[in-house]
Amino acid sequence: MMINALNSGARVFMADFEDANSPTWANVVQGHVNVRDAIRRELALDTPEKSYRLNDEIATLLIRPRGWHMVERHHLVDGEPVSASLFDFGLAFFHGARYFYLPKLESHLEARLWADAFALAGDPDLRCTVLIETIVAAFEMEEILYELRDYGCALNAGRWDYIFSAIKKFRTRDWVLPDRVQVTMTVPFMRAYTELLVRTCHRRGAHAIGGMAAFIPSRKDPEVNRVALARVREDKEREAAQGFDGTWVAHPDLVPVATEVFDSVLGDRPNQIERLREDVVPDEAALLSIPETPGEITRQGLHTNVSVGIRYLDAWLHGVGAAAIDNLMEDAATAEISRSQVWQWVKTGHFTPEQVRAEAAQVEAGDEAKELFLGLALAEELEDFLTLPAYTRLE
Repeated sequence: MMINALNSGARVFMADFEDANSPTWANVVQGHVNVRDAIRRELALDTPEKSYRLNDEIATLLIRPRGWHMVERHHLVDGEPVSASLFDFGLAFFHGARYFYLPKLESHLEARLWADAFALAGDPDLRCTVLIETIVAAFEMEEILYELRDYGCALNAGRWDYIFSAIKKFRTRDWVLPDRVQVTMTVPFMRAYTELLVRTCHRRGAHAIGGMAAFIPSRKDPEVNRVALARVREDKEREAAQGFDGTWVAHPDLVPVATEVFDSVLGDRPNQIERLREDVVPDEAALLSIPETPGEITRQGLHTNVSVGIRYLDAWLHGVGAAAIDNLMEDAATAEISRSQVWQWVKTGHFTPEQVRAEAAQVEAGDEAKELFLGLALAEELEDFLTLPAYTRLE
């Protein structure tokens, strides 16, 4: 998978130790071995059917370490588990990685901590992109760029984790979101933050990167592909029109679509930083316009959240952090928004715990995944991160 991604024609490939990784010790170690081998251009795979080798020209390798909330319990410092963020950064840096993608930041102080880590590493060529995937970070984008100003910081617009963050941070308010499929990047509070991200980046000379297209092409259903690729194209056209300088896709087959859309807007330019988006006025009320999100809460929405959430957790507990479910590439952010929405809907009386359990009983997955999902979705208090209690179940 890593060889195919590096050979895909994309300009950048992100090796993910965070949401798309189930952090078993074996996965973490093998992941860092693969990073080392890719940097050395020694990454290779031989199977009975085919041999895989890196092309002469490959994507630039970007590393996403785990967030500040995680520890790596298999490595101790002074008798305590080390920060998973520093473990992943330090090991990848030691092997030659210089480009990093920083997740889960909630404030400029966490950005400052990364700046301190980069300064300690001592290489001025370090560069980073910060994923704005928490609603509180959207209020500190200027400050985050400032703290990481020595490291060519760019900002990237998240989706699922951003919505999860909105639910989590305002769980005591009566701000109930509809089915997650209806919470697109064009609803008021999401559009406000993405446009502000472009404005903030460009007025500071930084790159603004659009969100992830999670569709996984079907080898069997051309009609599914046709409809989904049209939606991917529409999404990327929206981002390019908003002023984003680049974007992400989850599958190599989507690279040509995204590249064509952005090349048609950028032409020979490497970016569109000159588009300052002065028409966008920072507006606290717009960023917090969560109650204005249109849509409905439906039984199908409950079914989707329970089914996808449990199936993803089942894969995660078996060591698979990026799971193809219903033609979408799902990661831990999917499980977070799934269980948090169910929690919110139960708390606000839209569904009963019995209805949630009934949905869970129909999912084809292991009992441990069902127990974990139900324990989180039906808890009295909303757990900050499902990966914290779930991590104790991994080897």
